[in-house]
Amino acid sequence: MTPDSDSGFVAAIDRLDNRFDALWERIRDISAADRLFYTASEAADFSLLWHTIGVVHALIDDDPRIAITLSAALGVESALINGPVKSVFRRERPVQDTPRPLTLRQPRTSSFPSGHASAAMVAAAMLSRQGNAPLWYALAGIVATSRIHVRIHHASDVAGGLVAGAALGALARRLLG
Repeated sequence: MTPDSDSGFVAAIDRLDNRFDALWERIRDISAADRLFYTASEAADFSLLWHTIGVVHALIDDDPRIAITLSAALGVESALINGPVKSVFRRERPVQDTPRPLTLRQPRTSSFPSGHASAAMVAAAMLSRQGNAPLWYALAGIVATSRIHVRIHHASDVAGGLVAGAALGALARRLLG
Protein backbone atom coordinates (compact mmCIF):
# COMPACT_ATOMS: atom_id res chain seq x y z
CA MET A 1 0.00 0.00 0.00
CA THR A 2 1.45 3.38 -0.97
CA PRO A 3 1.28 6.41 1.34
CA ASP A 4 -1.31 7.97 -0.98
CA SER A 5 -3.58 4.93 -0.94
CA ASP A 6 -3.18 4.69 2.85
CA SER A 7 -4.23 8.31 3.32
CA GLY A 8 -7.14 7.74 0.92
CA PHE A 9 -8.24 4.78 3.02
CA VAL A 10 -8.01 6.81 6.23
CA ALA A 11 -9.93 9.67 4.60
CA ALA A 12 -12.66 7.25 3.51
CA ILE A 13 -12.97 5.87 7.07
CA ASP A 14 -13.10 9.43 8.43
CA ARG A 15 -15.91 10.30 5.98
CA LEU A 16 -17.89 7.22 7.03
CA ASP A 17 -17.37 8.06 10.71
CA ASN A 18 -18.50 11.65 10.13
CA ARG A 19 -21.64 10.50 8.30
CA PHE A 20 -22.51 8.00 11.01
CA ASP A 21 -21.92 10.61 13.71
CA ALA A 22 -24.18 13.10 11.91
CA LEU A 23 -26.95 10.49 11.73
CA TRP A 24 -26.49 9.60 15.41
CA GLU A 25 -26.78 13.26 16.41
CA ARG A 26 -30.60 13.01 16.44
CA ILE A 27 -30.43 10.36 19.17
CA ARG A 28 -28.13 12.50 21.30
CA ASP A 29 -31.02 14.91 21.86
CA ILE A 30 -33.07 12.26 23.68
CA SER A 31 -32.55 12.32 27.46
CA ALA A 32 -33.54 8.65 27.89
CA ALA A 33 -30.86 7.69 25.36
CA ASP A 34 -28.31 9.78 27.28
CA ARG A 35 -29.20 8.00 30.52
CA LEU A 36 -29.01 4.55 28.93
CA PHE A 37 -25.77 5.05 27.04
CA TYR A 38 -23.88 7.09 29.64
CA THR A 39 -24.84 4.55 32.31
CA ALA A 40 -23.78 1.61 30.12
CA SER A 41 -20.52 3.29 29.19
CA GLU A 42 -19.61 4.10 32.77
CA ALA A 43 -20.73 0.73 34.16
CA ALA A 44 -18.47 -1.04 31.66
CA ASP A 45 -15.36 1.01 32.55
CA PHE A 46 -12.54 -1.38 33.40
CA SER A 47 -15.02 -4.20 32.54
CA LEU A 48 -16.57 -3.77 35.99
CA LEU A 49 -20.04 -4.55 34.61
CA TRP A 50 -18.83 -7.85 33.16
CA HIS A 51 -16.83 -8.89 36.21
CA THR A 52 -19.85 -8.17 38.43
CA ILE A 53 -22.16 -10.22 36.23
CA GLY A 54 -19.62 -13.06 36.29
CA VAL A 55 -19.50 -13.03 40.09
CA VAL A 56 -23.29 -12.94 40.38
CA HIS A 57 -23.55 -15.84 37.93
CA ALA A 58 -20.93 -17.80 39.87
CA LEU A 59 -22.82 -17.25 43.13
CA ILE A 60 -26.19 -18.20 41.65
CA ASP A 61 -24.81 -21.33 39.95
CA ASP A 62 -22.43 -22.13 42.83
CA ASP A 63 -19.61 -22.39 40.30
CA PRO A 64 -16.66 -20.02 40.76
CA ARG A 65 -15.19 -21.12 37.41
CA ILE A 66 -17.75 -18.89 35.68
CA ALA A 67 -16.29 -15.74 37.24
CA ILE A 68 -12.70 -16.94 37.04
CA THR A 69 -12.77 -17.82 33.34
CA LEU A 70 -14.67 -14.65 32.46
CA SER A 71 -12.19 -12.48 34.37
CA ALA A 72 -9.24 -14.33 32.84
CA ALA A 73 -10.60 -13.83 29.32
CA LEU A 74 -11.27 -10.14 30.02
CA GLY A 75 -7.77 -9.72 31.46
CA VAL A 76 -6.16 -11.11 28.33
CA GLU A 77 -8.45 -8.99 26.13
CA SER A 78 -7.56 -5.84 28.05
CA ALA A 79 -3.83 -6.55 28.01
CA LEU A 80 -3.87 -7.09 24.24
CA ILE A 81 -6.30 -4.37 23.12
CA ASN A 82 -5.33 -1.61 25.55
CA GLY A 83 -1.63 -2.36 25.22
CA PRO A 84 0.00 -3.32 21.93
CA VAL A 85 -3.04 -3.00 19.65
CA LYS A 86 -3.96 0.58 20.64
CA SER A 87 -0.29 1.61 20.61
CA VAL A 88 -0.03 0.55 16.95
CA PHE A 89 -2.92 2.75 15.83
CA ARG A 90 -2.68 5.87 18.04
CA ARG A 91 -5.93 7.29 16.71
CA GLU A 92 -7.32 10.51 18.14
CA ARG A 93 -10.66 10.36 19.89
CA PRO A 94 -13.69 12.34 18.69
CA VAL A 95 -13.85 15.98 19.75
CA GLN A 96 -16.56 16.87 22.27
CA ASP A 97 -17.30 20.56 21.65
CA THR A 98 -20.10 20.96 24.16
CA PRO A 99 -20.43 19.94 27.80
CA ARG A 100 -21.56 16.35 28.29
CA PRO A 101 -25.08 15.97 29.71
CA LEU A 102 -23.71 13.45 32.23
CA THR A 103 -20.24 12.92 33.67
CA LEU A 104 -17.91 10.38 32.14
CA ARG A 105 -14.23 9.47 32.48
CA GLN A 106 -12.18 10.52 29.45
CA PRO A 107 -9.69 7.78 28.49
CA ARG A 108 -6.14 8.69 27.50
CA THR A 109 -5.42 5.73 25.22
CA SER A 110 -5.83 5.54 21.46
CA SER A 111 -9.36 5.59 20.11
CA PHE A 112 -8.91 2.51 17.88
CA PRO A 113 -10.12 -0.08 18.61
CA SER A 114 -12.77 0.40 21.26
CA GLY A 115 -11.80 -1.56 24.36
CA HIS A 116 -15.37 -1.33 25.65
CA ALA A 117 -16.62 -2.99 22.46
CA SER A 118 -13.98 -5.72 22.45
CA ALA A 119 -14.49 -6.48 26.15
CA ALA A 120 -18.25 -6.57 25.63
CA MET A 121 -17.93 -9.19 22.90
CA VAL A 122 -15.54 -11.32 24.95
CA ALA A 123 -17.92 -11.10 27.92
CA ALA A 124 -20.94 -11.98 25.79
CA ALA A 125 -19.13 -14.99 24.33
CA MET A 126 -18.12 -16.24 27.77
CA LEU A 127 -21.43 -15.51 29.52
CA SER A 128 -23.48 -17.12 26.77
CA ARG A 129 -21.93 -20.49 27.67
CA GLN A 130 -24.59 -20.66 30.42
CA GLY A 131 -27.37 -19.68 28.00
CA ASN A 132 -29.23 -16.45 27.25
CA ALA A 133 -26.91 -15.55 24.37
CA PRO A 134 -29.34 -12.95 22.91
CA LEU A 135 -29.41 -11.13 26.25
CA TRP A 136 -25.62 -11.02 26.60
CA TYR A 137 -25.03 -9.94 23.01
CA ALA A 138 -27.76 -7.28 23.28
CA LEU A 139 -26.10 -5.90 26.42
CA ALA A 140 -22.74 -6.01 24.63
CA GLY A 141 -24.30 -4.07 21.74
CA ILE A 142 -25.61 -1.40 24.10
CA VAL A 143 -22.21 -1.02 25.75
CA ALA A 144 -20.42 -0.86 22.39
CA THR A 145 -22.90 1.62 20.93
CA SER A 146 -22.66 3.74 24.06
CA ARG A 147 -19.11 4.69 23.11
CA ILE A 148 -20.37 6.33 19.92
CA HIS A 149 -23.23 8.07 21.72
CA VAL A 150 -20.95 9.60 24.38
CA ARG A 151 -18.39 10.63 21.73
CA ILE A 152 -15.52 8.65 23.20
CA HIS A 153 -15.11 6.58 20.01
CA HIS A 154 -15.74 6.86 16.31
CA ALA A 155 -18.08 4.26 14.77
CA SER A 156 -15.14 2.56 13.07
CA ASP A 157 -13.38 2.23 16.45
CA VAL A 158 -16.42 0.40 17.78
CA ALA A 159 -16.62 -1.80 14.68
CA GLY A 160 -12.94 -2.68 15.09
CA GLY A 161 -13.48 -3.46 18.77
CA LEU A 162 -16.46 -5.68 17.96
CA VAL A 163 -14.45 -7.66 15.41
CA ALA A 164 -11.44 -8.02 17.73
CA GLY A 165 -13.68 -8.97 20.65
CA ALA A 166 -15.59 -11.54 18.60
CA ALA A 167 -12.32 -13.20 17.61
CA LEU A 168 -10.93 -13.09 21.16
CA GLY A 169 -14.24 -14.32 22.58
CA ALA A 170 -14.32 -17.29 20.23
CA LEU A 171 -10.72 -18.12 21.14
CA ALA A 172 -11.44 -17.78 24.87
CA ARG A 173 -14.45 -20.10 24.61
CA ARG A 174 -12.35 -22.65 22.77
CA LEU A 175 -9.45 -22.47 25.25
CA LEU A 176 -11.39 -22.05 28.49
CA GLY A 177 -14.35 -24.24 27.66
